[in-house]
Amino acid sequence: MDNQNNQNNKNFDIEINQETASGIYSNLAMINHSPTEFVVDFIQVMPGMPKAQVKSRVILTPHHAKRVLQALQGNIQKYEENFGKIQDQDPNGQQGNAQMPFGIKGEA
Repeated sequence: MDNQNNQNNKNFDIEINQETASGIYSNLAMINHSPTEFVVDFIQVMPGMPKAQVKSRVILTPHHAKRVLQALQGNIQKYEENFGKIQDQDPNGQQGNAQMPFGIKGEA
């Protein structure tokens, strides 16, 4: 009975506004951490531009960061089962974590 109550408590509605639902484009993510949190900056790098712009920052607890990692790994596995292996190079032939022209090294 206790397990059933726990499952019922996990059900909740999630709402998303139109701006958030539209999403943002990011082609670089930088990840930093401290003993208490992980900080993920989603960055947009535009060709020929000397600066990159952080479009979004997500701050996670270590526990939640690990759960996000597991969820992402599971989704990548399902994606590759349906659409084929994701290559480690982008369409321009650059390695996934190649050095950016202005000194930022991509982590993800």
